[in-house]
Amino acid sequence: MGEAEELACWDIQPLITSSALCTEDDDAILFATHTFGTDINSFSMVPFRKMVVSIQHQDNSTLQPCVQHQEKPKAELQTKLQRRIDVPLLTPWLAPIVWDGTFDEDILNELFRSRNITIGLTVFAIKKYVTFLKLFLETAEKYFMVGYKVNYYVFTDRPADIPKIPLQERRKVITLVVQHYARWQDISMHRMEMISNFSRQHFFQEVDYLICMDVDMKFSNHLGVEILSSLFGTLHPGFYGAQREAFTYERRPQSQAYIPRGKGDFYYAGGFFGGKVQQVYEMTKACHEAMLIDKSNNIEAVWHDESHLNKYLFLHKPTKVLSPEYLWDEQLLGRPAFLRKMRYVAVPKNHAEIRNK
Repeated sequence: MGEAEELACWDIQPLITSSALCTEDDDAILFATHTFGTDINSFSMVPFRKMVVSIQHQDNSTLQPCVQHQEKPKAELQTKLQRRIDVPLLTPWLAPIVWDGTFDEDILNELFRSRNITIGLTVFAIKKYVTFLKLFLETAEKYFMVGYKVNYYVFTDRPADIPKIPLQERRKVITLVVQHYARWQDISMHRMEMISNFSRQHFFQEVDYLICMDVDMKFSNHLGVEILSSLFGTLHPGFYGAQREAFTYERRPQSQAYIPRGKGDFYYAGGFFGGKVQQVYEMTKACHEAMLIDKSNNIEAVWHDESHLNKYLFLHKPTKVLSPEYLWDEQLLGRPAFLRKMRYVAVPKNHAEIRNK
């Protein structure tokens, strides 16, 4: 293997497939998977030397079996978990990148259902964006965290327009009435403030995980507990495969969102992030405080709250990263071969018509 090839790939030994493992931290949960390799440079990840990570649970006292179940026949496992060599599966800091074929849904459900968790989902339906809420909730009930207790937290300035949607058992819509703002940019930036404030008022007491999503989208395939982690971000579909220099980070040093050229890992989407409540609270609070400093200095980050989100996740690495399967726009980007599933997709819309009305 040549120097360039050695820099661009890694190997992972087969992970444990007969049981789900855990430590004190949920992020130690291992996905049952196959040996895989991936080209790091092709996806703007920081290259480093070829390495082998071998996970041996029998010799590591920190990893304890926490779920007992029958070992699956090898043929069945291979059918469910198809080897992925076409996409990156780990970040440079060894956090998993979640794709179809990299997790065993049955094992994860067995683990998480035993914990009786509650999942909170925040969505902002302010001004005309309330018109997207009905489709969002209807498709969420079909695909999002099916079988789990879910609180939908709807931030809105139009509570009378919240649609009545039939919900599964142990799921409810909670309306949080908030102020509207004249500019859509202000609505976007105040999301961080509202999420952090309501974390103290509601989320710490009511949910275990908090997921924050855009309302002008719909669910189109399974989206479950495979995404859960201490802190996760989602790869922005518009920058997947792009070189780092193409990322639209905030480049002005005067802004708290500033990321210098040559720095950064990925470009994360502002429309889908989450984790445990404490971690989401810390992130949204930090982003809000950074925006207040920018405002006092009469500067506004190029992509508002998304710019600050990217700065935070650059400094505080997420423990899991969601692939573009979890946020996609087929109308703009088509459907490339690497995208086996589209789980959460954009709804066609006229931005100019809805943003400031």
